[in-house]
Amino acid sequence: MNAIETRGLTKVYGGKAAVNHLDLKVKAGELFALLGVNGAGKSTAIRMLSCLTPPSGGDALLLGDSILTAPERVKRHIAVSPQETAVAPNLTAAENLELMAGVYGLTGRRDRAAALAGELGLGPVLGKRAKVLSGGWQRRLSIAMALITEPEILFLDEPTLGLDVLARRELWGVIRGLKGRTTTILTTHYLEEAEALADRVGILAAGSLRAVGTPEELKALAGTDDFESAFLALAAGEGAA
Repeated sequence: MNAIETRGLTKVYGGKAAVNHLDLKVKAGELFALLGVNGAGKSTAIRMLSCLTPPSGGDALLLGDSILTAPERVKRHIAVSPQETAVAPNLTAAENLELMAGVYGLTGRRDRAAALAGELGLGPVLGKRAKVLSGGWQRRLSIAMALITEPEILFLDEPTLGLDVLARRELWGVIRGLKGRTTTILTTHYLEEAEALADRVGILAAGSLRAVGTPEELKALAGTDDFESAFLALAAGEGAA
């Protein structure tokens, strides 16, 4: 079963296609990495899929619901963890989770927040204000806040940007734990992150989808032994990552 299916999805700004007839299928429960250099169309594609930006052409179905004709139903399926850490700095980690549960009108919000904190290993910092947490803890909390509604599809936009190596690897464990139960779309500039985490990878260049496959399949397609070289070959002409 496909959780996401795009059909000629297009976005044009000023006569130039930021996303150009994107045809893509993402399986339910899959962790799919969408890669590309700056300006390749990743953010535009995510904004269209999350109903923040209307397409200029084409359509996308998320769990069978169209972003054109049923955007409110699409929004019930999804959550977004943005690149900017989405936490209230003066609230504790627990209060941030409970606040999000309240925003969505969830019953038993304290129980839901506690259960999610346990799943994501937030126990040690639940009573601390978000502003005193390290970048790694803040990112973990931000992801937990996005998961509070138990979304079927989660968009993770550069989740480990700016984190040190240790914090990044710890967050990888959290993201891996989503596999099989939440369809996850990951955007990242860390190629080793995509190779380590993704079931499949899509490479965008100049708004067009150049290649889709597992990291091993993309290396074979590019005729290279390492994923970075494969990415550069498949995103030919778009610059360095």
